[in-house]
Amino acid sequence: MLFAQMKKYVLDLKVNTKTHLHENYVLLKFTTQNGEQLPDMLPGQFVEVRIDGSPTTFLRRPISINYVDKKSNELWLLIQLVGAGTRQLAMAEPGNIVNMVLPLGNSFTFPENKRNELLLIGGGVGIAPMLYLGQTLKNKGYTPSFLLGARSIRDILQLKEFKSLGETYITTEDGSLGERGYVTQHSVLQKIHFDYIYTCGPKPMMMAVAKYARNNNICCEVSLENMMACGIGACLCCVENTIEGHVCVCKEGPIFNINKLSWQI
Repeated sequence: MLFAQMKKYVLDLKVNTKTHLHENYVLLKFTTQNGEQLPDMLPGQFVEVRIDGSPTTFLRRPISINYVDKKSNELWLLIQLVGAGTRQLAMAEPGNIVNMVLPLGNSFTFPENKRNELLLIGGGVGIAPMLYLGQTLKNKGYTPSFLLGARSIRDILQLKEFKSLGETYITTEDGSLGERGYVTQHSVLQKIHFDYIYTCGPKPMMMAVAKYARNNNICCEVSLENMMACGIGACLCCVENTIEGHVCVCKEGPIFNINKLSWQI
């Protein structure tokens, strides 16, 4: 199914479970109210969540799809508490109803050769789309590896889930878990030649990964996290410069091949 052909839905979903992963991160798992199956969603896509109960939050908040559990009919959203909107959303409790538009945006692409070495790099809350991507790749017969980066061991999220899907490498800035440093400094990048790299995280991190990929002739896709207020390309607040001109990340992305971006890398 091509993402351009996917129908978009405005749904009231019920919070099934809530888990505090960290004082700044909450995992919310949603399901439908009437038992109907959730719509099809692809790795890399996102949802636009309406924030109820926050008098200072007028626009929906874009949140990456962290995982889709088809057996449990659950949509997982990993929420980082960074402002009034996300903090209000994180206050939702099991049984509460949250309105969202989904699925939005495009998806990651997969290589033709299933023997290719694939590395999924996530930094901070940028790990969110990597989990569903990793599961989808594994279901399709690929063997994904993961490289997760964070400030410290406390900021490494969902490690158990990633390890269940493939070889998982860690970097922390303080050296409290895995190798000390940034993801582009991990020794696995010198030991294994990867054919594809997928990444999401802070823009400086993604630019460093893109530079490494370009210098080593590796196909690389990034998931941009520009502010996306509408999710349909109407508000123009998420514009990114590409070799084909300015585009709306919410509509043309959020997934881009690095060769399409006008990054100085």
